[in-house]
Amino acid sequence: MESVHISQVILHIIDASLKTPFTTSFGTMESKEVCIVEVIDQSGISGWGETVTSNDPDYNEETTFTAVHTLKKFLIPAVLNRDITHPNEVFNQFKFIKRNHMAKAAIETAIWDVFAKKNEKPLYEIMGGVKQQIEVGKSIGIQKTPDHLVDRVEQFVNEGFKKIKVKIAPGFDSEYLNAVRKKFPDIPLMADANSAYSLKDMEDLKKLDDYRLIMIEQPLAHDDIIDHAHLQKNIETPICLDESVYSFETAKKAIELGSGRIINIKIGRVGGLGEAIKIHDLCQEHNIPVWCGGMLETGIGRAHNIQITTLPNFTIPGDTAPSQHYWEEDIISPEVVMDQGIIHIPQGTGIGYEVDRKKINKKLITSINFVEEKSLAGSF
Repeated sequence: MESVHISQVILHIIDASLKTPFTTSFGTMESKEVCIVEVIDQSGISGWGETVTSNDPDYNEETTFTAVHTLKKFLIPAVLNRDITHPNEVFNQFKFIKRNHMAKAAIETAIWDVFAKKNEKPLYEIMGGVKQQIEVGKSIGIQKTPDHLVDRVEQFVNEGFKKIKVKIAPGFDSEYLNAVRKKFPDIPLMADANSAYSLKDMEDLKKLDDYRLIMIEQPLAHDDIIDHAHLQKNIETPICLDESVYSFETAKKAIELGSGRIINIKIGRVGGLGEAIKIHDLCQEHNIPVWCGGMLETGIGRAHNIQITTLPNFTIPGDTAPSQHYWEEDIISPEVVMDQGIIHIPQGTGIGYEVDRKKINKKLITSINFVEEKSLAGSF
């Protein structure tokens, strides 16, 4: 395959306001600043990625501000004016920087996109994807009452979503899940705790077995794999690890310990597509099903999620709901759409969607342009 030479990188910092507030155990998000990363090959081809960070360090230690700093000072200089024969090289180039995975993924995914476009192939073909369509799940934030939750679930079941994920926290769990199960006894249903519990809540977590959930996602501490292993031995419902698995090595250790039976792969959380593919392959070897979680991405990040979900061990519908569920106006064209719970994989080169610069400019806070390792304009 033809290599790419990174001649320019532009960071577009935008203000992205959600269509409706989204509540988890961390809090409520109404908008966030997003750094869109544009990587330009010397032939003029652009590849796109984004930081999936929040404004606050609640999901992990990164924020959009820290990600932009890391990109400016360390990551962009590491790839600018370099020849890259394959995107898998990029992860090793970034090893001198500890963690900062979302910052790494933002530019690494952009390089995958420009590499696929340079070689005139859809990104999923470059990665080894095999599917022409994927099933879609819907994530629902914490609601005011069980009745509100049931109404939301009914809306999304009627729209055809293949899996319903309900955010839970102490006080917003059994009563809410029970109400959903009474109304919808057979739908594929899961709960996402976002680290809201501890082993002291063992008896409450055991009660969740009654609701025949396909999984409970990350019930315990964000960096734990030991207590999760203990909990998994004491409940019937499969535990799905999210925040705890931030690398191939942590996935390997979690599997060895029996910390969970399912893993949610988020590209940003693990540092990029290359590491995500390695985790996918490891899980496939150990018969651990995976699915692709979401971080309230714009269409650029959502496009990367769609592409990676074409890999064969993504057997559970992911959080890849259409653009209109999150944004009044997305920044890609066409926007991500769904047909009765199915997204058809775009066959264009790279991520398969065109980035709309006019829509980016509507939301733009500032741009920072790097050529020959020097910032030419903008500040953040």
